Amino acid sequence: MNRDLGKTLPVSSQVAGWYDDPEDPTQQRYWDGSAWTDQRRPQEGPPPFQGQFGQSKTQDFPKYGQTAEHGQVYGGGGPAQPASQFGQQPPQQGGYPAYPQSGQGFAYQGQGPGTTPDGQVLSGWWRRAFARILDGIIAWFLALPLTGYFYYQSSKVMNSWIEDVLDAARAGSSTPVSMPPEVFKWAIPASLLGALVMFVYEYLFLVAKGRTPGKMATGIAVRLRDVPGKPPRGAVAKRCGLDLVLNMAGSIPVVGLFASLALLLNYLWPLWDDKKQALHDKVAGTNVVRV
Repeated sequence: MNRDLGKTLPVSSQVAGWYDDPEDPTQQRYWDGSAWTDQRRPQEGPPPFQGQFGQSKTQDFPKYGQTAEHGQVYGGGGPAQPASQFGQQPPQQGGYPAYPQSGQGFAYQGQGPGTTPDGQVLSGWWRRAFARILDGIIAWFLALPLTGYFYYQSSKVMNSWIEDVLDAARAGSSTPVSMPPEVFKWAIPASLLGALVMFVYEYLFLVAKGRTPGKMATGIAVRLRDVPGKPPRGAVAKRCGLDLVLNMAGSIPVVGLFASLALLLNYLWPLWDDKKQALHDKVAGTNVVRV
């Protein structure tokens, strides 16, 4: 073990422990209380301190051979400030500020625009979008035994209408062929049943696990904004209920146009919301977070 790296500090000047390696800022090195050892490990704490209260980040400890304020001689640049242990503030040396404690000044720890109030990282919009697409595909197949007959009848009416339109075009007729009302007779029940299956699917998974299969695949989950863990049934019912109402309203002629626009706005809302909440999140007081 090499114990000759520079001059050593007096025993009382610094406690033994892991400090930033004076030769490699990406590593930590063990100071045994009197000299550096050869024991090293990767950095585990926050990045190097960048100054405090206007101090320059270039302010360093005295280099090897220089004498500090208190007459102590530092070797190899001196040990860097240790990370805090057991919630205590790291000691200060020679009048230099200690490193900030974990969570100070970093957006990914503690409250910030990209976290919940207790510090859990919020999901980005694309993860939510991919999860919604995956869940929509799964729910569509689950609903198929209920909706298949209606889709089949609707497709028959649609195909017949398309043939009438093509025949009229070939005959040179200028009179438009209106869509038969039978299309809506079959399409509306299919849409309503599909929306209901989606509601049950999402409600059961969020209550049981806090995440749907689509959210599991993309590494996200739903929780109350202020309370970690699975959301309660009431919040889940509000969250899924808003989607259900908008989806059902979207099946109604004329009204469906406005409902569809509201549903699209709901899904896009996290893009500009400071809390990354969709409208259904705001109704339920939830957030979608990374897990």
